[in-house]
Amino acid sequence: MQVDFYHLTATPLDRALPQIAAKVVETGNRLLIVSARDEQRAELDRLLWVYRPDSFLPHAQLGAGDDARQPILIAPEVRAANDARYVALVDGEWRDAALDFDRAFHFFEDEFIRPARDAWRALGGRDGIERRYWKQNDAGRWEQAA
Repeated sequence: MQVDFYHLTATPLDRALPQIAAKVVETGNRLLIVSARDEQRAELDRLLWVYRPDSFLPHAQLGAGDDARQPILIAPEVRAANDARYVALVDGEWRDAALDFDRAFHFFEDEFIRPARDAWRALGGRDGIERRYWKQNDAGRWEQAA
């Protein structure tokens, strides 16, 4: 199980998440995007339709259609109604339920740095979990820092 911590400093979530989501879908996998905030889920729903002028990412919000068929499902909790094996936690809150997936992406901004560090430390002592911490360099490129 791999957990990737993404500290959003220069690139906002609305630019970082679609890139990860596109890579997941391109490899034939499914993604669950989790946020407890209604407004954020609605914004992400709109974003995934228009994030690139030449394409969109097929997705739905939980309960808006046939959840089981969605390559990307946006939900308020960690429950993969689309049988996703990848999960993106996008509201800054770590959830241990993400450990039931093959890979978790934990996105957080500066205001969530303390809980992210707590989650990093807590996961460090657990068997079978590979942690990676990604931050952006001065040019805005992602670099693995730990």
